[in-house]
Amino acid sequence: RLLSCLQRIKRMGKITFITGGARSGKSSFAEKIAAAYPDVAYIATSIATDSEMEERIRLHRQRRPYNWRTYEAYKGIRKIIKDIDKGAILLDCVTVMVTNIMMECDIDWDHCTTEQSGYVEALVKDEIVDMLDAARGSSADFIIVSNEVGMGLVPAYPLGRIFRDIAGRINQLIASYADEAYFMVSGIPIELKPGNGFAQ
Repeated sequence: RLLSCLQRIKRMGKITFITGGARSGKSSFAEKIAAAYPDVAYIATSIATDSEMEERIRLHRQRRPYNWRTYEAYKGIRKIIKDIDKGAILLDCVTVMVTNIMMECDIDWDHCTTEQSGYVEALVKDEIVDMLDAARGSSADFIIVSNEVGMGLVPAYPLGRIFRDIAGRINQLIASYADEAYFMVSGIPIELKPGNGFAQ
């Protein structure tokens, strides 16, 4: 029974969380970690809403190894994880997930009430918790990228402040689940939770 338990534990994947500011090297570092695995699934959360985003998506696709399998989704990640039979799963990024879910809601953000923002945050949290629980039960290692949005100026408009608050609390939630975590500064990973020496 003990051997069976140990084997089951061994099959559980670990969660690696990578955060940092814009252009801090988060995605490149995450891809470097993922590249150590023989097979990788990449979950892209972006939506091509304009030409600039289309170009960003194109460059990201171009940078990824040809043999990585790509999924494009920002909701229902639990089901994708359960259907994936890969050594590693890389999701990039959480803050885009938050944005897309927020934009689905029919809310006048300039006059958003506390109850409305709480409702939106609950929607986001449900998606994230479902994702993390699925990752915990998967045999694949899960690498999650997110932006740190709380170290700059307080946004001047309500939507920006609501987004910053939700994203910040979601990052805290993910970090609490993570087995290892890194904060990126100018391309340099700073270890927040002990890992396997990727920062060296």
